[in-house]
Amino acid sequence: MTEKLASIIANTMINGFNRHMALFTDITQSARERFQQCQWSEIHRSARARTNFYDERVQETFHSIKEDLNINQLDDTLWQQVKAIYSDLLSTHKQPELAETFYNSVFCHLFERKYYHNDYIFVETTAQRLDDKKTPEIYTSYKPEVLGLKETICNIMNSHRTVIPFENLDRDVDILIKTFRREAQKTRVKLENLQFDILNFTFYRNKGAYLIGRVLSPAGETPFIVAVLNNEKGGLYIDALLITSENMAVVFGFARAYFFVDCLHPYALVNFLQALMPHKTKADLYSAIGFHKQGKTEFYRDFLNHLDSSEDQFELAAGIKGMVMSVFTLPSYPYVFKIIKDKFSPSKNMTKKDVKGKYRLVKLHDRVGRMADTMEYSEVAFPKNRFNEELLTELQKVAPSIIRYEGEGDEELLIIEHVYIERRMIPLNLYLMDALKNKAQEKINNAMFGYGQAIKQLISADIFPGDMLLKNFGVTRHGRIIFYDYDEITYMNEVNFRVKPKAVTEEQLYAAEPWYSVLPGDMFPEEIATFALANPNYLKAFKKHHEDLLTAEYWQQCQRDVASGMYKDVFPYPEKYRFCNLTTNKISKSPRNTIS
Repeated sequence: MTEKLASIIANTMINGFNRHMALFTDITQSARERFQQCQWSEIHRSARARTNFYDERVQETFHSIKEDLNINQLDDTLWQQVKAIYSDLLSTHKQPELAETFYNSVFCHLFERKYYHNDYIFVETTAQRLDDKKTPEIYTSYKPEVLGLKETICNIMNSHRTVIPFENLDRDVDILIKTFRREAQKTRVKLENLQFDILNFTFYRNKGAYLIGRVLSPAGETPFIVAVLNNEKGGLYIDALLITSENMAVVFGFARAYFFVDCLHPYALVNFLQALMPHKTKADLYSAIGFHKQGKTEFYRDFLNHLDSSEDQFELAAGIKGMVMSVFTLPSYPYVFKIIKDKFSPSKNMTKKDVKGKYRLVKLHDRVGRMADTMEYSEVAFPKNRFNEELLTELQKVAPSIIRYEGEGDEELLIIEHVYIERRMIPLNLYLMDALKNKAQEKINNAMFGYGQAIKQLISADIFPGDMLLKNFGVTRHGRIIFYDYDEITYMNEVNFRVKPKAVTEEQLYAAEPWYSVLPGDMFPEEIATFALANPNYLKAFKKHHEDLLTAEYWQQCQRDVASGMYKDVFPYPEKYRFCNLTTNKISKSPRNTIS
């Protein structure tokens, strides 16, 4: 009887996962048609819908097991059998690692944290067995010595173009070849010594389509991304070529929306991508191709391994303490851990539920390379002895309702009920203070350019950042300015952008409080200069490129653009790499090619 029930549960789980993959694949495949038809709004809607698919299927499976099978408590023998049967079902599955994560998600909805160990769930993956199998054919190899370099590349591009022709493929391929020769030294060999390995599927995101591959030669391997855009007049064109791991990593950055890529073998795909971009973890890459739950699983396994191999202590993160969130970090690990405080500053008129809603909004929205993706976890266990006393005191002070302890002595654990984890960055205010101290004016200019660009790109994507203080932005290792404080973000149509009334009397001029009416949702853009950019050095640098952000008129026009469905182009690579700039020899020397 137990074995029969175990089989029913295991099959219910795998059927739930297979349903998830079928729906996920269907909506992923639709990206191709939407790109062809320039359905940019539909692409955003489908991206939001797809992000919700996983949780919806987990909930469906959870309810089937709990209610239909009346599973209310853990039976040790039963669930060890369930895991064993489920493992057998995965022996020939194309996505065993994803299916393991799905199993874990359902189990963790059913039972308490004390059962979260490898006897019942896949704390340790069994998917490494894929390494012993023949690698699926996920890419095609081309030898340019057969047809010639130009014709080979034209064939590659046409094999990915679907029904839309290129507006001038001959022109674009000429530029592509010249750019390769100029920038990629390892490709400067005889044709008989070259091989192109091109992934068999196109990566779609927002308005772009991306072909990804590598050039093999006796000199070594050259990874590359070819960016293709739709001219919205019935033709395609190659917009850019990226040929370094660093530039490719930015396209796959943690502040960007997930790709639509129709690949049934994500394990093989992630391995291929990681070989091209060694700085990217498997967690990063699974998330980037739309499997953000698998990204969470990979991240947590990496985190546990890091804890085992390190000895430093968690500590409060550098920077000004937040009014809503408390942030801590582990110096040897490039991430921060954020928890919602029990009580907020009086100026923050919101609840915990509101804050969680803001973070969910960011997860579902197009982040345009300017908002950090966050991983949300529940019931996270940390070794208590890895926390310094200052941090323990702070957490107990600001969030006692979500903290508890289990175990004793060196085995004692600190359990946090709800935590967000995101990539660690240098807070922009600290970055600028250091630049000011070292008289690094160029760094200040570049940072202020990037800060303004971040705001402009966010509002063009229908996100009003709310609190635009410098401390709420960070600087990545690539020098990009990223927004990471979400408790006050909202949509553009929920804000009233106003011109600040001019004081005309002495009483108005010296009033301690605003003498004019200010309603909820009112925003005065010129106050950015007062509150965020009080340092005249910063303000001067900001005004060089973004003085328009200090006017209500600019914000009101952006508001109208968003309302009318206008989506500005936000490219995940610097302007200097775009072919339209290369062909006119106008590669800009401005800050936008450094920090942006």
